[in-house]
Formats: sequence, C-alpha cells, structure tokens
Amino acid sequence: MIKRIDVTQHTLAEEIYRVFQVSYRIEADILKAENFPPLQRTVLDLQESTTAFYGFYKDGQMAAVIEVIEEKNNTHIQSLVVDPDYFRQGIGKRLMDFVMEQNTNAIYTVETGVDNGPACSLYKSLGFIEVQQWDTSFGVRKIRFKKGSNKKTPV
Repeated sequence: MIKRIDVTQHTLAEEIYRVFQVSYRIEADILKAENFPPLQRTVLDLQESTTAFYGFYKDGQMAAVIEVIEEKNNTHIQSLVVDPDYFRQGIGKRLMDFVMEQNTNAIYTVETGVDNGPACSLYKSLGFIEVQQWDTSFGVRKIRFKKGSNKKTPV
C-alpha cells in the first residue's frame, strides 16, 4: 500500500529516517562516498522539509519512501529509498509509477550517482533520459535524468 506520509508526526519522521539511513548507507558504499549528504539529514530536517513524502508499506512496515518536490508542471524526485530487506521486489518502480500517475502532464526529473547502477537502470526503464552529469564537492559524479509529459497525443 502507498500512502502520503505526514512527516510532521515525529514517529513517522523517525521511520523515514530509518529507511533513509539503511538505504543510503548502501548507496554511499556503491558510490564510494565517504561524506554522503543524504546520510547527514536528521529527523528534524525531515520534519521541517516542504517536500511531499509517500511511503510503501508491506506487512505493516515502511518498506520504501519517495520524496518529491511537486510544482504545477514539474515534479522532481528528491529521494527514492528502499529498505534493503525489500530490495528487488519492484517497490521502487511502484513508487515511481505512483508519483507519475499523480500528474500525467508533468516533466519529471531525478538525480543519482553515475555509479548507482540499480537506480540508473530503473530510471531508464521508466523512459527517463540522461540530461546532465557533474562532479560534486563530496566526490561523487552525479547524473540527472528527465522524462517529458506522459500525456497521450490525440490521434
């Protein structure tokens, strides 16, 4: 089940924090990042965020979280994390599909580390195309993907 998370509720923010920590530790290892900014976010940072959070729940547990910045015709995927206990079950794809179904006219953007093969493969499989690469101050080469409108053109 996917539902919007009220991140102002401390216990829910703690659950998001837990999933972020276990998932981003693995991403940091994949990217060989020693000082990985997503791991530095606190529960309070999450609670003060103006982004929207959606959780994927399985057997009553928060298995994954997607964080988005939603504007009228542009949606940026700020974070997509899956608890390692739930890897390779299609949960990340289901969260992405859910977000993209919310606004079919939007332009979608997402960023990850170039060396994060699983994430890059997911975004490409969903029709995202690479638009930019750059080096960060924390030693990770990043990649930005973009996907245009899902709106079908009338025949």
